[in-house]
Amino acid sequence: MNKLFLTVLLSALLVIGGKAQDLPIIPYPANIEAKAGQFQLSAKTQLVLNDNGRFTNEVSTLQSVLYPALGQYLSLNKGDNTIVFNYSPEITSPEEYKLDITPQSVTITAGTPAGAFYAVQTIRQLLPIEVEQGKKLLAPMSLPALSITDKPAFEWRGSHIDIARHFFSLDYMKRHIDRLSYYKMNKLHIHLTDDQGWRVEVKKYPKLTSEGAWRNYNNHDSVCIKNSKENPDFEIDHRFIINKWEKDIYGGYFTQDQIKELVKYAESKHVELIPEVDMPGHMAAAISAYPFLAEGKTGWGKKFSVPICPCNDDGYTFIDGVLDEIIELFPSKYIHVGADEVEKITWEESEACKKLMEREGLKNVNELQSYFVHHVQDYVESKGKKLIGWDEVLQGGINSNVDVMFWRGWIPTAPATAVKNGNYVIMTPTNPMYFDFLPNKSTLYNVYHMEVIYDDIPKDKVHLIRGAQANMWAEKIPSENRADFMLFPRMTALAERVWTNKSLWDSYSQRILKHYPRLDALKVNYRLPDVEGFAQESVFIDQVYFDIKSPLESMKIHYTTNGSIPTIQSPVLDNPYLVNKPQQIKFALFSEGGVRGEIYTINYKQTSMKKAVNAKASKKGLKADFYDIRIDKTTKITGKPNKTFVAQNVVVPKEIKAPSFGVVYNGYIKVPETGIYSFYFTVDDSGKLYIDNEVIVDNEGPHSPVEKSGQAAMEKGLHPFKIEFVEGGGGYTLRLEYSVNGSKAQPVPDSWFVY
Repeated sequence: MNKLFLTVLLSALLVIGGKAQDLPIIPYPANIEAKAGQFQLSAKTQLVLNDNGRFTNEVSTLQSVLYPALGQYLSLNKGDNTIVFNYSPEITSPEEYKLDITPQSVTITAGTPAGAFYAVQTIRQLLPIEVEQGKKLLAPMSLPALSITDKPAFEWRGSHIDIARHFFSLDYMKRHIDRLSYYKMNKLHIHLTDDQGWRVEVKKYPKLTSEGAWRNYNNHDSVCIKNSKENPDFEIDHRFIINKWEKDIYGGYFTQDQIKELVKYAESKHVELIPEVDMPGHMAAAISAYPFLAEGKTGWGKKFSVPICPCNDDGYTFIDGVLDEIIELFPSKYIHVGADEVEKITWEESEACKKLMEREGLKNVNELQSYFVHHVQDYVESKGKKLIGWDEVLQGGINSNVDVMFWRGWIPTAPATAVKNGNYVIMTPTNPMYFDFLPNKSTLYNVYHMEVIYDDIPKDKVHLIRGAQANMWAEKIPSENRADFMLFPRMTALAERVWTNKSLWDSYSQRILKHYPRLDALKVNYRLPDVEGFAQESVFIDQVYFDIKSPLESMKIHYTTNGSIPTIQSPVLDNPYLVNKPQQIKFALFSEGGVRGEIYTINYKQTSMKKAVNAKASKKGLKADFYDIRIDKTTKITGKPNKTFVAQNVVVPKEIKAPSFGVVYNGYIKVPETGIYSFYFTVDDSGKLYIDNEVIVDNEGPHSPVEKSGQAAMEKGLHPFKIEFVEGGGGYTLRLEYSVNGSKAQPVPDSWFVY
């Protein structure tokens, strides 16, 4: 069957009966009505412009999308087969559009260029995938007849990229802007400076880039180099390694001309670039170039880098000079100054700071930070800009003109505090909005269901929640491929969450499957769907078959048995592979476009069936010993517990309110039948699962939520059971699921636990 005809047929089937819920559009439109018929788009289709020249860029965008498929640009003329751009002053919402598709015409109606642009993106997603692949099509393309009225639920739909820890090329930043705009995201927050590097040219202070943009290899680079042995996406980009100061160093920066080029490109895609110059902390790169910025001690403090001194007039001169050039480069109405994780010990010890605090009536160093932020705010506002800071700006007090970017998920009251003060808030909580946290099988669901508006936000303050943003910190993301992997597809889940503010999860989870080929066409090194149905630490009695199913027919599993990394040339798992001796198998899912998914490892161990024990255990649940301690690994749980609770399952008792703690669960697991049981153990920060006094799953950290799995061969009955769990602070995840003899994973029932 002709592939194009099949695409057309499927499009028609999607709208049978007036239903359009499965149309492959992300984010899904606010209102959509399917109609009868199709629009045939071909080289004979003509453009009609009723926009008085307002949508020139958007018309050009559509032409550039269609040109490869049609082999020509659409002509401007009226006819029976047209695409019409209409300007309407009645559409007042800045990003709203209407899209009407009939067998005779496609009509885009908008009140702003942004609205028209988003209509074009919707059309793109309805076109055959061959269009994104740049292929010339000989047959007409079909668009389903429908009527769409659409606008976003939130004004801030953002992505943040840290280019200070690891640098990314100008071309990559443009590609990322392309992908954001494709999914109707409209903000790109660029973390330009940090301890590890200064990434933007400031002509008044040339040492910021001649010196501050370059660094020696650090501990994060070491982790990346180690991980690159298993996954080449962790290889440090050689383009940003130079020989300087008689050694290899890492770095890079954008010139002002490159920033101007990037800004212009983003404007054409209706993406606003938000610059961040982090201050007064996270400025080690600047201080190393200009030591006068700090008083006395420089380098690293107790927990964070030594900040610039807020009692030094020369420091304010420096800040003002930097901001002058940043403001000139970025037309955004926002300037982000960070103001997070400030090491204030040097301020407490400074005689100059003590005198300033006394003179200004400042009670503590938090108010001293607020004094610094107020200076920056006044200067930024004098230039017609608006200040944004991370939620630490609330410490010491701020006025209502500062926007707050909420990130500290362990302080959930911060958004309510901010809005009650009259501040606008952008939601970026660590979980699930930190996209440098490793994705897992729950990631898309968690992002899709993030809370944009917390329950404690007063109803009359809801309008102060601007929207949400995903942050990607790049300490352990040294390559563009790795960045793609961490960002997509979960960026699509966020895009729909902040555009619709609806729960269409069942529909989205099907639509995203249709977007993987589009991501291939857009050359995104995305994270492929999870491969399930196995345990990382697997056991067998006599023999077992390595038999894993691909989640999509179009994607193939390639594997190795010699410890090497699977490639597209590795054997395909077409038939079950017999395992009858201890061995290691590595495998990965590959898309049709050659994108490799997660690299999985199964360690097969031969074992015997563990016998059930005779024990007097009649009480339901598990003993849970609580340790009120701040540690990062289970091996550090020592001494007597502060308290002992009874937990009905592997859950943290409600009575535990401490931000950091350890819990040890003891008892028995009562399995209902003999078999090989797989356990899937997800924790944040550290955990270990023991059955029959053996480690079944070692999920030691510290780390963000990570699932690890293992197996135990058990006879029916009671088996000693223990879990050690550590939460280091910042919110926890603790989840245990099981499957038996290859069944679907599900939560372990309460009735299985006794003590």
